[in-house]
Amino acid sequence: MNQPLVSVVVPTFNRAYCLERTVNSALSQTHRNVEVILVDDGSTDDTAALVERRYGDDARVRYLHQSNQGVAVARNTGLAAARGEYVALLDSDDIWYPWKLTVQVAVFERFPEAGMVWTDMEAIDAAGNVTQPKYLRTMYGAYQWFPHDKLFPASYRLSDIVPQLESLGQTATVSCGDIFSQMVMGNLVHTSTVLLRRQRLAAVVGFDPALTPVGEDYDFHLRTCREGPVAFIDISSIQYQRDFGDQLTQPDYDLAFAQSHLSVVTRTLKEDREQIRLSPSMIAACLADAHGWIGEAAIECGETKLARRHLLQSLRRAPWQPRLGLLFLLAGLPRGMGNRLRRPYRQVKRFLRDSTTVAEAEGPHLSVASEAGIAR
Repeated sequence: MNQPLVSVVVPTFNRAYCLERTVNSALSQTHRNVEVILVDDGSTDDTAALVERRYGDDARVRYLHQSNQGVAVARNTGLAAARGEYVALLDSDDIWYPWKLTVQVAVFERFPEAGMVWTDMEAIDAAGNVTQPKYLRTMYGAYQWFPHDKLFPASYRLSDIVPQLESLGQTATVSCGDIFSQMVMGNLVHTSTVLLRRQRLAAVVGFDPALTPVGEDYDFHLRTCREGPVAFIDISSIQYQRDFGDQLTQPDYDLAFAQSHLSVVTRTLKEDREQIRLSPSMIAACLADAHGWIGEAAIECGETKLARRHLLQSLRRAPWQPRLGLLFLLAGLPRGMGNRLRRPYRQVKRFLRDSTTVAEAEGPHLSVASEAGIAR
């Protein structure tokens, strides 16, 4: 039986030390008809030599080199070169399980109305050890708004859709529907788990370079959901790499993440309000959370005026936030006194950020802030 071509877009920058395992995971799929479009965003390490040595004779791998312009432009370069009926996104330090594309293509065949399929993911540390088998709801705090059975109207057993892979688990489910409104509350999609139909990709166009180096993922997935139904497979199809020092998910990017998130949300509420089916209280909570995230991140950066402005915006929309109220007071103290009081707060916050059990309960601005899925 002829398999549809899947184009796998892999942007990379100075990742020669881990790139081979990522590319190999795409080439080792049980869905055999794949092309890997490797977009080198101006690497200065041995990436080019590695690709030539390992994949120079492999027609399935296409290597494109460009000057350093950021991950959004690199992904768009790969999307423009893609020839497949389906297009997958894969960051250059993540790893796919061999059955990933087989399962996702089968879900597309079962739900022809779906334009995107994404999945859960495992988290692994720098040594490759699995630290959390289902990490999506920890990494993306917006899931706090939607229990497992509330995001989509109905779910189906994965084993009924892909019976040849029944060993993946009898409890795994697939859901399909319109979740644009839910996505306004925050990102629910991890990029390396995504498979797109070409028709949906044509409607979305691509990633917004203006949001690079942070925030372009959420904007892209939000616009993808705006264009119609999507599907989610409640199973981990990838290993998400944590703890590499060159990832953009480091705390230094927290403020930029937060500001990008707020700009995407406010633009969407302005331009697509008629499509958004959220109550006024949910919208207020969404904006309160977004402003609170900026306020906390600004304090970490020592920008107290910016912090007070956004913390006040958050508290106006949701007054009962004792932690943010305390931060608002701290931000108004003289610099010396404020720094002495903020130091123990930061230590506690870092401890909470490293605790996955607490991260799930902290809300979108903390869990999304710690990692926003844009490492390439």
